[in-house]
Amino acid sequence: MGFIDTIKARAKADKKTIVLPESEDRRTYEAAAQILAEDIANLIIIGSEEEIKKNSEGLDISGATIVNPVTYEKTQAYIDKVVELRAKKGMTPEKAKETILGDYTYYGVMMVKMGDADGLVSGACHSTANTLRPCLQILKTKPGTKLVSAFFVMAVPDCEYGEDGVFVFGDCGLNQNPSPEELAAIAESSAESFKMLVGSEPRVAMLSHSSMGSAKHADVDKVVEATRIAKEANPDLALDGELQLDAAIVPSVGSSKAPNSAVAGKANVLIFPDLDAGNIGYKLVQRLAKAEAYGPMTQGIAAPVNDLSRGCSAEDIVGVVAITAVQAQNQ
Repeated sequence: MGFIDTIKARAKADKKTIVLPESEDRRTYEAAAQILAEDIANLIIIGSEEEIKKNSEGLDISGATIVNPVTYEKTQAYIDKVVELRAKKGMTPEKAKETILGDYTYYGVMMVKMGDADGLVSGACHSTANTLRPCLQILKTKPGTKLVSAFFVMAVPDCEYGEDGVFVFGDCGLNQNPSPEELAAIAESSAESFKMLVGSEPRVAMLSHSSMGSAKHADVDKVVEATRIAKEANPDLALDGELQLDAAIVPSVGSSKAPNSAVAGKANVLIFPDLDAGNIGYKLVQRLAKAEAYGPMTQGIAAPVNDLSRGCSAEDIVGVVAITAVQAQNQ
């Protein structure tokens, strides 16, 4: 059974309620029809009945709950809660109403905040910033979390590396140029996400253009320092760096470039030094290796809210909803 099939089976075993706020996008309905047919999760789609009926024509989404913010009985409670949570930022009832009625993602986040849904998936037609801003404002970070970050689960077909071709890549979607402390926090969260979703022990490689001092540069120094911080904070975690990509995942190269490393040649969690490297890296693997790329998933938010690439397919949305449901099971 492949990675995403295992995730779907776990989601089915304890069904959660996931909000899909992008009712203007046909892919939302194509994904919803499949999710409902496979019984992966309970779904809430936000929008007016007329717009949803028009945009879902020809697809069976009868099992979904339709919530129209204009008429929904709990909308006023959501408005009141936004005012309460954002009072120090000058939020007024009028502004709160305008915000949540004008932004279905914001409305969906309020449904999660108030316990009417377990998680949210958005981003097929919105930027990462538009998806995550309301989460950071309303849901806040999970207790004990140093940093909210993003990762992709990459499932590479016919691949001998990683965990039978499955990897977690971080951070590929959120933090532009993390400091050593932030990079260490990303590594820690990504290892936890890998263990929760894949079920195997994480082996974390801190990536660079250098392996164990082969190059000298300030960018290398950052990764070296991040590795030191992460090891000190997580002494039982298999983590090492700095490592070039081939030294991280290819056993023969790892044994040559880093012979004393317990991670080199065996890594299944890859931590990129900045967002440029991470974003380019995941898209290269997705397009050239025809990998399944699920994300950017978030880690560190108080409830599971996940972003989508705007180039995603309906099948990608199905996978991210299943992963979000499993994250909700583990909250």
